[in-house]
Amino acid sequence: MKLFRITAFVLGLSWSACAQIPHLAYVYPAGGKTGTTFQVTVGGQFLMSVSNAMITGPGVQVSVLDRSRPMNQKEFNELRDRLKALQEKFQNSRKGLGGTNIWTAADTAERLEIRNQILRNPPNRTANPAMIDTVILRVTVAANATPGEREIRLATPNTLSNPLRFCLGTLPEISRPAAKPANPDLDKYIEKLGGQPAPAGTPKNEARVNLPATINGQILPGGVDRYRFQATHGQHLVLVANARSLIPYLADAVPGWFESVLTIFDAKGRELASNERFHLRPDPVIHFEVPHDGEYTVEIHDSIFRGREDFVYRLTIGEIPFVTGIFPLGGRAGEVTSVRLEGWNLPEKIHSVDNTKAEPGITTLAGNYFNPFPFSIDQFPETTEREPNNKVSTAQSIALPVIVNGHIGQPGEHDFFKFTGRTGQKIVAEVVARRLDSPLDSFLRLTDATGKTLAANDDSEDKGTGLNTHHADSYLTATLPMDGTYYIQVSDTQGRGRPDFAYRLRVSDPRPDFALRIVPSSLSLRAGMSVPVTAFALRRDGFTNAINLDLKTAPEGFSLSGARIAEGQDKAQFTLKAPAQTPDKMANVTLSGHALIAGALVTHDAVPADDLMQAFFYRHLVPAKELAVSVSGQQRWFMREAFKILSSTPAKIPHGGTVRVRISAPPGNFSDRFQLVMDNAPEGISLTNVTVISTGLELVFACDAEKAKAGSTGNLICDLVPKNQSFPAKQKKFANTAQRNSLVTLPAIPFTVLAD
Repeated sequence: MKLFRITAFVLGLSWSACAQIPHLAYVYPAGGKTGTTFQVTVGGQFLMSVSNAMITGPGVQVSVLDRSRPMNQKEFNELRDRLKALQEKFQNSRKGLGGTNIWTAADTAERLEIRNQILRNPPNRTANPAMIDTVILRVTVAANATPGEREIRLATPNTLSNPLRFCLGTLPEISRPAAKPANPDLDKYIEKLGGQPAPAGTPKNEARVNLPATINGQILPGGVDRYRFQATHGQHLVLVANARSLIPYLADAVPGWFESVLTIFDAKGRELASNERFHLRPDPVIHFEVPHDGEYTVEIHDSIFRGREDFVYRLTIGEIPFVTGIFPLGGRAGEVTSVRLEGWNLPEKIHSVDNTKAEPGITTLAGNYFNPFPFSIDQFPETTEREPNNKVSTAQSIALPVIVNGHIGQPGEHDFFKFTGRTGQKIVAEVVARRLDSPLDSFLRLTDATGKTLAANDDSEDKGTGLNTHHADSYLTATLPMDGTYYIQVSDTQGRGRPDFAYRLRVSDPRPDFALRIVPSSLSLRAGMSVPVTAFALRRDGFTNAINLDLKTAPEGFSLSGARIAEGQDKAQFTLKAPAQTPDKMANVTLSGHALIAGALVTHDAVPADDLMQAFFYRHLVPAKELAVSVSGQQRWFMREAFKILSSTPAKIPHGGTVRVRISAPPGNFSDRFQLVMDNAPEGISLTNVTVISTGLELVFACDAEKAKAGSTGNLICDLVPKNQSFPAKQKKFANTAQRNSLVTLPAIPFTVLAD
């Protein structure tokens, strides 16, 4: 590929798009009480330029107090040697030796400063590079701020970090000092300088707390935290650990999250209750009916005694209202649904849900409860399972389309439903249970009147539920062979069953539809410039049509290029361009997608998300609360007409041939310092040449006939990067979580590969 040059003047573009984007690994404490002010430590990478912080939602103010990073070994050696020299000078001065050994006030000040530098940021050879930097924040939460889950981000003058969960509560909060990794090779030296000695042996913590309270802590390797509390006979205490829910996935740990264990002991050290998971979710919950007045201890640790700074938890203890299950798990749009609640310390057992203005989808059942519970809203008629229906002869009759609300109430139970079908009729049967926090691991089977199995399914992956690692809900589709009676069987794969093993069974004709995820949820770009964004289409019931994306809400001047997911494709990368003028504050941008379904235009909002890795391999699209966009700088006059596509689009590439695309470019001389490279190049498409022309640049794209499919479509996205910077042409399963350190991203160039 021919390289081209750009002058230092033009490289006013290089701002800090070439700077590393801050990445947050943990926030501690991961929340606080409304009406209070407290300090928070954020650990991560590339945080030393952080100048601002923000938490989603109203009622919270955040300011940056300090930033720090452990000194490297070279810096430490130099300071240690200088301190040693000062100590020798001090001793010689005390002995009355003259000349250069006269001790001065400046020497005293220097010795104190060196000592403080070493104590403040000692080196740490065992520190994890992903969380080596720390930022101290002051957080002030208004008394009337709405409790619940928020998101926190940090910003440098030109870049924006990924989000982390941040919780606001109403109970008193207790927080230990922020954890620091061990410095075994420096402990004695640090102690000699007056620092705190490191605890000997396995790190343990024990404290007494008053209830109710939310306790914030961090678990270091081998760590065990214990909290003693007084309780009264008959109290129904609920102990809720939030750990995995704060940081869903750890990229470099197995299992890929902090898997906490809760255990309760009495005053004599006898174990009374223990839990590692609740409803098969990693965060444990214990309902503890206090047997007698006295002191009790709760212990929390990792299941295999791992630990580090990002093993953060919030442990809430008290007589809090906690929902363990609901029935039904959802209701019909446009109606009012009466929901029965199960749980502990609940103020009510029946909750009325008004769906008259609700849109179909999964929302939350909000009320005076500690844990909002997922609730599904659908458009089909609804019915409730009626017993007995545990065998074919007593199967419950249903008329399609329908949503059946049922449960597998006891071990080994099977629920049967029958319906009348016709020859050639296509049907879909789907269970929604685990996605609604039900412990049911469903199994679906479709049979004809003779008992012949026509279709069956255990697990079906739903990429829209990024926090699920076991996609336990079932889905099947089939074409009926003849007129007659057919049977749907619902059971638990493992033969388990309890009243809370609830489900929603949809049986209907296929309902083609889609949902959208936008990755990443934090974007940083310069005024007037573009940034790559990836949209994922979650296609349902055989939907294949193309999806076009638009800006739904954004400050004036934002625009999209190539924002289209082609027919039959599951994702597309396109570009978002910033306005020429910098917005007054971080922009909250929303996108929507629209497509034709059965001749009607259907529109859905896109959900921002982040592509997170679990345990070195698995990847998940984890939803975020908002798509946050940081725009910095002002567009230079010579850039106003730069990087515009001059050729007609889509660029038509002959199968096995090449196509030339012209774009405008800023004035300047070209050098070997910079190059254009493709960002996530489509399979079989490459950028083979870049030529300077009178109107800007001419790019030549080539199609490899063996790798590229005739008729394929998509976008060509190119980045201007330093010559020595290299990236893989293809991303992995999902889009990269961090943006490439490019000087400029060109607008997306739509393309199509022509048929032979």
